[in-house]
Amino acid sequence: MTERPNLRDRRRQETRVDISWAAVRLTVERGLSNVTIEEIARAAGVSPRTVNNYFSSKAEAIVARHQDRARGIADHLRARPAAEPLWTALREASLAQLDDDRGTASGGTSDPQWTAGVRVMIAEPALAGEFLKANVAAEESLAEAIAERLGADVHDLRVQIIATTAGGVLRAVIQEWLRTDPPAELSTIVHQAFDTLAEVLP
Repeated sequence: MTERPNLRDRRRQETRVDISWAAVRLTVERGLSNVTIEEIARAAGVSPRTVNNYFSSKAEAIVARHQDRARGIADHLRARPAAEPLWTALREASLAQLDDDRGTASGGTSDPQWTAGVRVMIAEPALAGEFLKANVAAEESLAEAIAERLGADVHDLRVQIIATTAGGVLRAVIQEWLRTDPPAELSTIVHQAFDTLAEVLP
């Protein structure tokens, strides 16, 4: 018997997530230059060839978490009630994805050592280009879901502005999380961010 496509896709996604989290965890612990593809593969329980089949580089594996998070938020947004205000729907979709991330994350968001490692990782010059590409892809995913919700074209100016704003809010949430000492809960910062957004852009 062959696997159903949805089951196969789910397993592929689980493998992708495992590899990405392994790359993030090892980079946080050791620094990007001290991590090899072989070590990522070992930590994820797969072969180096499998890692290379999913990602072209360590950097791509690391930033995949950001891209996947945005896709997850977009999927949660599609599932929100149609009558719900857009900013409320985006807030709830972000919180739902945060809950999903907690189920797969390797480090605690309130762990000072983990936060310090993430801060160093994000500052890695070698990751800058991949993070920029991931930000673009993230906003494209959000724009598609927003366009569907509004019944508009994905290239509509309003859709693009909302997607860019939402992407900026999510980046600001991460920056605020990294800045606070001791680290605050991400869910608290998400609420603060969307409360502020609602004041500025009701």
